[in-house]
Amino acid sequence: MKSFNWNPGSLLEMSGYYWKTCTLHTGVKLDIFTVLGSQTLTCDEINKKLKVDNRGLSMLLNALSALELLEKTDQKYANSLSAQTFLSKDSPQYIGFMILHHHHLMESWHKMDKAILEGKPTRSRSSFSDEERRESFLMGMFNMGMAIAPKLSKELDLSGCNRLLDFGGGPGTFAIHFCLANPGLTASVYDLETTRPFAEKTIHKFNISDRVDFISGNFIEDDITCPKAFDSAWLSHILHGEGPQQAGDIIGKAVLALKPGSKIFIHEFILNDRMDGPLFPALFSINMYLGTPKGQSYSETELSGMLKKNGIKNIKRLSFEGPTQSGILSGITS
Repeated sequence: MKSFNWNPGSLLEMSGYYWKTCTLHTGVKLDIFTVLGSQTLTCDEINKKLKVDNRGLSMLLNALSALELLEKTDQKYANSLSAQTFLSKDSPQYIGFMILHHHHLMESWHKMDKAILEGKPTRSRSSFSDEERRESFLMGMFNMGMAIAPKLSKELDLSGCNRLLDFGGGPGTFAIHFCLANPGLTASVYDLETTRPFAEKTIHKFNISDRVDFISGNFIEDDITCPKAFDSAWLSHILHGEGPQQAGDIIGKAVLALKPGSKIFIHEFILNDRMDGPLFPALFSINMYLGTPKGQSYSETELSGMLKKNGIKNIKRLSFEGPTQSGILSGITS
């Protein structure tokens, strides 16, 4: 691995990078990119809708222009193509919910030293938080899923499968796209009852309510009430919220819902066996430390071990790599 040349300039750039981050977050939180849409407006015209401090808004608009998210001409501002595509709520490729989720995580990262000194989380879990944070988290998962699921659904081997369990599936993005790509497939999204409105809204949006339903349950506390009802299971980004024992137990519950010879897929931020890379999974492990009692990123060896303990055979790492260095392990139930 090629080493990075750290020097005073690069260290200070890294140290102050949160200035850029906070500028982006504020632009999204105030919904500036949606207000602009396809228009070209002055600061005063934008502020007629926002009703914020005009001086501060002017500085923010100029900073967003310096970041090349906005384009400024003759005291008027317009979205860049990227901003209009990804940061306006009117765009189907909007990722602002995930950015707002990152915004809500910032306070806990600011207190990382406190967490390490005291050995406990500095925030509550997003799934059990207030409505605003829960919406940002769940719809942020939709944003991330939409960046992966449409393409992955055409590559993931679900041949011979009739019924899929999207275990801890949140808004159901993967279940929806797997069904769209496999005409003979139906699916159930299993998640908390508070997640149901988000999932059903997403399922309805894709006009697939006749093939994707929602099962209410807590995959940590509840027993599976539908044993051997499925022939495939998809577990995406749910194991990292728990410690090794509980993560293995979650896999065990999914296995109980599967018939013998079924396919199971684990989608996670997978570390190497030294646990020191890739970078995003290593940083994400800290994120779990800050927000959960025992959560962490896992290595391929650790995840494979959990699968083996639950009777999974033919375990292999797929060639897939997500935009944030996620990976997929697959296997077959005994």
